[in-house]
Formats: sequence, C-alpha cells, structure tokens
Amino acid sequence: MHQGLQNVIEGIYEVCIGVPEPIAAIQYWEQFGYRIGQQGELPATVAKQLYGVDSSLRSIRLYHQHADHGLIRLMIWQNPINHGLKMGSMKVKGNRWATTLTADIINILNHVEEAKAAGWALWFTRPHWEVIYNKEKKKRPFIDAMVGVREMLLLQPFTRQVFFQRFGYTLPDYGNIDLNSPLKTSQFTHIGMVVQDDSKETLKFYDEVLGLLRVRDDVETSYESSLAGREIFDLQPGEKFFVTAFDDPRSSTTDFMAARSGRLYIVRFPGSINLDSRYEAAQPGSLGMCLYTYRVRELNQFCDRIKASSIQKFTTIAENEFGEPSFSFVAPDGYFWNLIGDRG
Repeated sequence: MHQGLQNVIEGIYEVCIGVPEPIAAIQYWEQFGYRIGQQGELPATVAKQLYGVDSSLRSIRLYHQHADHGLIRLMIWQNPINHGLKMGSMKVKGNRWATTLTADIINILNHVEEAKAAGWALWFTRPHWEVIYNKEKKKRPFIDAMVGVREMLLLQPFTRQVFFQRFGYTLPDYGNIDLNSPLKTSQFTHIGMVVQDDSKETLKFYDEVLGLLRVRDDVETSYESSLAGREIFDLQPGEKFFVTAFDDPRSSTTDFMAARSGRLYIVRFPGSINLDSRYEAAQPGSLGMCLYTYRVRELNQFCDRIKASSIQKFTTIAENEFGEPSFSFVAPDGYFWNLIGDRG
C-alpha cells in the first residue's frame, strides 16, 4: 500500500441500483432494514459529465441502522440506457451482486418460495452448507460443533443478492444485523465482480492505487469442491475460479476476528473458459445493480493517483446528486466506479 492512503478509504460505501420507480424498491429494501435517507437530483448535463448518461437523474440513498458502509443508492433515470443484468448468469464479465448477513435464512427462503408460487420473476438456489474456515479439518457430525455458513443466491430483475447465515462463529465488525427488521438482515457486507485475467495485473489497481487491503488471494473454488459455487456460478465439471478479497485498510490479513465488512470480492476465471461480457449492462444508466462507490478523504489526491494509473476512462470532479464532490472512472478490469469525497 502506498504511504499516505492509510485509512482514507473504507469499505464499499454504496451499491447503486437503477429502478424504473422508487416506491416498490423502497418497500422491498425496508424488509431488509433499510430506510430512506438523502434524496437528490441532477440535470442531464451534469449526469452526462459525471456518469456518462445523457439523462436527468433522481437518486435516493437508503441507510441501514448506523452503518457507514453497505448502503444503497436507488437511481431513477428519466431515460435508462438498458434493462441491466436482470436474471442473467453469474458467470459473466461485468457481473455485480451484493451479499447480506441474516439471522434467519430459512425465513428468506419462505418468502422466495411464496414469491415464486405467486408468479414473480426470480431465480434462486437453496441455502447450501459451506465451510469457510479450516476446511481441511474434518468435523465429526453430532459430536463436533459445525462451523460454517448457509448461503443462497436470489436473482430478480433489479437485484442480485446473496444471503448467508453463520453457524458456530461470529465476526463482530462484519455485518450488523437489524433484528427488528422483518427479514433480520444486515447492511450489505460484501459485493462481487467477475474478471478474467490470468496475469492478475488488473487486481493490483485495488491495493496499489486505491489503497485497499488484500486479505485473501487466489482462494480456489471448483465444481468438485463446492456445491454452492457450482450452482451459483454455473460451473461445469473441471471448471474453477479464484477469489481475491480487498478490505477496508483497518481490517487484518492475519486476524480473521478483526475482519470488517464492506469487502470487495473479485472472482477470477481462467482465460481458458469462454465468458460472455456484460459490462454495458452494469454501469450507470442501466437498471439493476449498476455501480459501486467508495467514500474517501483527500479526493483530489485519489483523483490524481487514479488518472496517473492504467485506468480506461475518468471524469473531472463534480458535485453528485447529493451535493458531494465525486468523480467516476473505469478501472483496468473494465468496471465503472465512483468515488465520493467529503463536502468542503
């Protein structure tokens, strides 16, 4: 990590979701403990400058308890550019999804199955059992405590969500569940992207330029090793992917109990696998999950550093729809990002 960037970037601040109208989306996210916070608008001229979209924009930021990360920004474009990723495969470059901790994954499954019976457009997996830590240590059923998670995927036209419930362990700073919310869920704890880069060169951008902490690197998931990975990412026999995770710099590479939510998971497929590219369906102006943001201090310093790196595009600093200084760029891996600074 470059000196001077320590603790000036934190975990993923917002998951931005394009929606055709806000009421249904607000009602949906209220079930997960989110509530209306700030609202703001941009004329088409500024939206074009900041997000590359020639359309006026109205946005609503949704908060979750006292969380300073894992928030939601609903983006209502007058003229959306496309329908987004919808319920397409997770095994595509440009994919985006967001993950939430819950205290009751079976209740979420109950709602999902009722929604399916009612004819909702959705696709989901069952809550698979996954051992994350100490995988090599064999447990004796009905004698040893089971330590792991149940996790499931839910795809809908405007949302791509993973839910997980912990068993046998807790992480104090990795997700704060609102037990009073109908679905007993936390803010978004981590978000994901899919890339294809055998050299791993594009990964360096996130720690060497943005200053995030690389906490896991090249963790392998294969068709044979993970039922959840197989089903969620449509793995075929012999296929595998690798996960690299980037955290808030206050997290830890050695003490997993010090892990902080707001994590960026990058799923990297080998170049030998044929992957479709859907970047255009997951950028501002698209419906569905279309943008991630970081909140940073010293925005001008970040702007200079990012412009000097191997990024594909960047914008000048402008006030976003909430009156905050921000700028956008396309990272070396093709993903569109936005950074938000403190008001002057």
